[in-house]
Amino acid sequence: MVLFEVGAVPFNPDGWGPPDTSSSVSSPSQISNIPFAPFSHSDKLGRIADWTRNPTRPGSKQNPADSAFDFSGDDSLLAADEDSSFRLVDTAANKSHHHGQPRPKFNPRWRFNHNRSQLPQRRDEEVEAKKRDAEKERARRDRLYNLNRSGTNAGARRESSVFKSSVDIQPEWNMLDQIPFSTFSKLSFSVPEAEDLLICGGIEFYDRSCDRISPKNERRLERFKNRNFFKVTTTDDPVIRRLANEDKATVFATDTILSTLMCASRSVYSWDIVVQRVGNKLFFDKRDGSQLDLLSVHETSQEPLPDAKDDINSAYSLSVEAAYINQNFSQQVLKRDGNKLTYDEPNPFATEGEEVASAAYRYRRWKLDNDMYLVARCEVQSVVELNNQRSFLTLNALNEFDPKYSGVDWRQKLETQRGAVLATELKNNANKLAKWTTQALLANADMMKLGYVSRVHPRDHFNHVILAVVGYKPKDFASQINLNTSNMWGIVKSIVDLCMKLNEGKYVLVKDPTKPQVRIYEVPADAFENDYVEEPLPEDEQSRTKRLAVKLHKGCLKNISVLLKLSFGS
Repeated sequence: MVLFEVGAVPFNPDGWGPPDTSSSVSSPSQISNIPFAPFSHSDKLGRIADWTRNPTRPGSKQNPADSAFDFSGDDSLLAADEDSSFRLVDTAANKSHHHGQPRPKFNPRWRFNHNRSQLPQRRDEEVEAKKRDAEKERARRDRLYNLNRSGTNAGARRESSVFKSSVDIQPEWNMLDQIPFSTFSKLSFSVPEAEDLLICGGIEFYDRSCDRISPKNERRLERFKNRNFFKVTTTDDPVIRRLANEDKATVFATDTILSTLMCASRSVYSWDIVVQRVGNKLFFDKRDGSQLDLLSVHETSQEPLPDAKDDINSAYSLSVEAAYINQNFSQQVLKRDGNKLTYDEPNPFATEGEEVASAAYRYRRWKLDNDMYLVARCEVQSVVELNNQRSFLTLNALNEFDPKYSGVDWRQKLETQRGAVLATELKNNANKLAKWTTQALLANADMMKLGYVSRVHPRDHFNHVILAVVGYKPKDFASQINLNTSNMWGIVKSIVDLCMKLNEGKYVLVKDPTKPQVRIYEVPADAFENDYVEEPLPEDEQSRTKRLAVKLHKGCLKNISVLLKLSFGS
């Protein structure tokens, strides 16, 4: 048996620790002449014993790893100089908390099958149910939409009416060019301030009490059947013909046509504009029954509208309804006290004794080049007097037909979340709102009033109520909807330059129904002149419809080429 000798342990009577080396007790000879290496207290030197471990429970089997002197799992003794080698390891044995009862494995099936009746209810269960209902409703509309689009044959599908061309392309037409909308975004042109050549007509004053209309204080939309509204094209305007005869400008158009060109890149539905080159003059016209006389609804929306033309929520039915609402709204928000602001020349389209809608026509001129001017007829519907100053107003109305399509109920959101309602309309009707803003800018209106008009019932497209009227400054609203005036005039300037290079004749600009581009066709001189076919009526109805026929023909293009050549020569 090997004996272990402790050796002599020096005693220090003066305190703790070994005595000084200077004392009688000398250091061991084994460590003499060995250099002393200083160390930092932060260095890991290893451990002799770990008394922080959990002691062994009485009555349980002793695990060798539970010993305070066991460091088989500790690498600090092997590589104490490496920081990454130091780690705290819990070597305590895993103890079951179920006392002999095996714990079930967790998986999705166990979650819904094991003790299902005791699971707590989800807080978002109502939200999930609404999402499921919305998905079902969307799927139902998609099925109806696909059913309406499908033809009699299972494999054949017909195109939706909103994606058809606004004009029938004839085989004898010659396509000259096609312009993609991507080139429009790069155009820019600055025009100087416009000048007023003439103001015709008369306008009534705006009723400022309409600004207090709210969903809780709604107002029924009235019908103005006795007032006549005029949508006269460029070459049928006697004032424009007179200005053209006086060489006041080179290019002539209306605010509706110019706004369509300026906002072309935002359009989705097809539209067409007739272009006539007579001598050195250029005229932009619209056809009889053109879509420019109507107002598109949900044009830029992702939700498809019903395809059936007789459906009250189809694109065509909503366009007619929107035009009807817009006309009546523009007359209801006026003061009907007989006070009217009139100008030197009366309404150029009205006959004597005829009751006309409140409208003033401003014939304004812009300089496009050194020897090129553009004259456009711009319309304002009302005037308001504030601080002894008169301000021109344009009046337009947005219409709500079914909250299910937009996802926003105006009656609930207009008072508390008006910004969300406007944002939804900007998403679904971006082109229409941009055109209204453009027309207000062209007319130099000081304010544009937007009315929120809704159906009394979603299935009743005859009766409507006004829920709110909000005013905006055109320039501020244009910047809000990202409408750049320099880009708008750049589009007009490029199209005018392109058309001025064409030979004398008649052309038509057609927006492609499925692609973001515009095509230019050369058409015969007598194109679009015989679109209107008058059907014979019984004798008892001829006298009653005679005046109505006269009104319908006021906006028609009748023998345009003959009239222009007689006025300006060939």
